[in-house]
Amino acid sequence: MTSDSAQTGSGGSDAVASRLALAIHEHRIQPGAKLSEDEVGEIFGVSRTLVRAALQQLAHDRLVTLKRNRGAFVAQPSVREAREVFEARALLEPRTARSAAERATGADITRLQRHIDEEHAALADGDPGRALRLSGQFHIEIAAIADQETLREFITQLVARSSLIIALYWQRRTALCESHAHHALLKALEDGDGSRAEEMMKGHLLDLISSLDLRNPAPPARSLREALARA
Repeated sequence: MTSDSAQTGSGGSDAVASRLALAIHEHRIQPGAKLSEDEVGEIFGVSRTLVRAALQQLAHDRLVTLKRNRGAFVAQPSVREAREVFEARALLEPRTARSAAERATGADITRLQRHIDEEHAALADGDPGRALRLSGQFHIEIAAIADQETLREFITQLVARSSLIIALYWQRRTALCESHAHHALLKALEDGDGSRAEEMMKGHLLDLISSLDLRNPAPPARSLREALARA
């Protein structure tokens, strides 16, 4: 094993954290899965010290839970947490969409359209996990366009936690294919129609929560090595 200083160039703790977060957001690692320091280190070719630092970072972001004498696990939001997260999003994001509609430039619209195109490409490739990650990024981009940094930070955290919630409680997986919510949102932003953007976002978030079954969490799937094979 190489020294930590030698590893930082190709795989420091930030890089390990980013790669683990990507796999979590794309539902390749399921909530509740154990993240063994030794196994993660072996997969990425880094030391346990770097893995431990990465897991601490993910715990700070509430993507990972650290349990004394048991190790690290992908977080499993409770039903109560799931409701609270989406209630918070319903409070913040409609107003943010209104602000974004008032500020969006042509370049912003092009960037959002690119996200939608990439979502569709992921679905066409049979990769709903990647499509969901891109869908979450679409919401974060809207918050960035609104130019409200504090709200963007909150929404980024909420979207990350939403990824775990969807992995656990999503019952209507066809909703991704059925929904044209992002197209409607994009049109409202392009038209500079703040009121319509706000209403579209409200409806979209209500549709998301209605696609969840807050009773029966999905079981963990696949091995850690398989999940991280392309992280």
